[in-house]
Amino acid sequence: MSRLQVENLSKSFGVTTLFRDVNFRVDKGERVGFVGANGAGKTTLLRCLLGKEACDTGHIRFDGAATVGYAEQQARLGEGTLYEAFKGVFGDIHRLAEKKQALEKAMAAGGGEAALEEYSRIVTRFEQLEGYDYESRIRRVAFGLGFTDEDLARDVAALSGGQKTRVALARALIREPDFLFLDEPTNHLDIAMIEWLESFLAGYPGGVLLISHDRFFLDRVATKIMELEHQTVTVYAGNYSYFLKVKTARRAALEAAYAKQQAHIQETEAYIRRYKAGIKAKQARGRQSQLDRLPRIVLPPAEARFNYFAFHPPAMCAERVAELEEVTAVFGGHTVFRNVSLLLRRGDGVALVGANGAGKTTLLRLLVGEISSPTGRVKIGSRVKIGYFSQQHAELHQERTVLEEILYEYGVDEEEARRWLGAFLFRGDEVERRIGALSGGEQARLAFLKLMMTGANFLILDEPTNHLDIPAKEAVEEALMAFPGTFLVVSHDRYFLDKVTNRTLALEDGVLTEYIGNYSDYQRKKAAEEEETLKIPPPAPKKKMAAVSPARQHGARPEERAFSALAADKREELIRRAEEEIAMAEAELRLLEREMNDPAQQSDPAKSAAIAAAYAAKEQEIEQRYEKWGALSDEG
Repeated sequence: MSRLQVENLSKSFGVTTLFRDVNFRVDKGERVGFVGANGAGKTTLLRCLLGKEACDTGHIRFDGAATVGYAEQQARLGEGTLYEAFKGVFGDIHRLAEKKQALEKAMAAGGGEAALEEYSRIVTRFEQLEGYDYESRIRRVAFGLGFTDEDLARDVAALSGGQKTRVALARALIREPDFLFLDEPTNHLDIAMIEWLESFLAGYPGGVLLISHDRFFLDRVATKIMELEHQTVTVYAGNYSYFLKVKTARRAALEAAYAKQQAHIQETEAYIRRYKAGIKAKQARGRQSQLDRLPRIVLPPAEARFNYFAFHPPAMCAERVAELEEVTAVFGGHTVFRNVSLLLRRGDGVALVGANGAGKTTLLRLLVGEISSPTGRVKIGSRVKIGYFSQQHAELHQERTVLEEILYEYGVDEEEARRWLGAFLFRGDEVERRIGALSGGEQARLAFLKLMMTGANFLILDEPTNHLDIPAKEAVEEALMAFPGTFLVVSHDRYFLDKVTNRTLALEDGVLTEYIGNYSDYQRKKAAEEEETLKIPPPAPKKKMAAVSPARQHGARPEERAFSALAADKREELIRRAEEEIAMAEAELRLLEREMNDPAQQSDPAKSAAIAAAYAAKEQEIEQRYEKWGALSDEG
């Protein structure tokens, strides 16, 4: 059985100890979520496991593992097309294919017994590596992570940083190694891609160790949680929610035991002081001896958290905070969306969701006035003051120090500025650092402090939790839940959206649709709509609808609402997805067929029966997928 075993691992940089005496193991089939505050040393520990960093002490052993995959945060890619970058993962398979072709030619020319034996060996190894199916594996992962057929022909040098990170993730997944190490794999993925990754990892046969601050993702994927805190690693069985429950209970029990022991110590010390010189001096000395031998309970230091994070009570504003009426966004001849309308009311907490490139940030920029629409109008209500948190933190002055940013922007004295900065974990000499030298998480903290100090009553937030660790995310959530004003937030953090929002706007194929409730409510309602759509024949179209305003969408009948959202390109996407699912299922059927014909499997009656049952189930699944594909094609 494949296993990663780690014993007594320690690592320091100078006088700073990142972790010491770390012990854990990851077995085949386990998916371990690795959590901890930013800067705790998680990535360094991961790199030690991979041999990319030297550890100070300890042993790392991979038992029965032939291959290891790694997707890091900062992707490093070579040259060539995207398809070549993916194909390069299968170098050994390509070399075997070349040898196989050469031997086929040699045998056709009258090669002897030796060539036939070598050919048999090469074919066996080629099949063990699933060489016949690597193309389908490339497409399965590439499409799941949002790449298209057209993208496969693109030069990797022309890709954005986020796209390159997705390429690195895809390269790690495509080969399906025995052990998979992922560092923040959901960064730069939209929700649909994250959900695909969850599904991929849920059935992954190897061991997985992943660093993530995405709590929803950890709940869906992890079978264990490993926390690095105070230089120590603690392992918890279960997903993130279970870890949180157990950790909280353990801390409460430890604090109770600590309080009880401290009371006992104080009582004993009082007895010793009272009787150390009297007739009970012998008993006092005995109690002192007992006290000296008592193992003391030590409470770990509290986490460095925000001292307070609350938005100033905003001024009252109009009931209708912001309106978009039939607005359009066009870039480079491409229409992002057309004739979109929405209304935001005072006190709303609204999520804006959709795939990468759907136009979410563009819609936010229309609201804040950074761009204009050639159609319709944008109306901001009376006495509305907007506070904008951008993905790129454009509101920060990169050349200033952290302290200067607060002093110059808000006219406070240095003592007050340091007090505010300390509340956001900028303390001592850290306030003298240049903003351009800060990490993404540090810049996000500073941007939130500025946002809090504006006194805005309408917050527009574009990916506010990117780069934040879990304690910082929790602080933002608490502040937004207590905020009495209005906010519109774009985020791929589903846990965050579930906690803070009460309405969801979905921007898909240029159409904006409103759903009452948080992200999970939206998911359930959308799934019900799509299921209903596949049951009912579509009515004859009366006219093309480019967009549906929330008011009109709310008043439409359920079947009309569903069909208006399912445009022709949406149906084509469903058909394409169904075809990919069929191709994947047929590839899996071929693998099962090879296993059925493997003498090693046939010698074990239990394994043979299990494979036969899986083969029959896969045949039935393929038949059902063809029926679904046929229904979609007929409706088109």
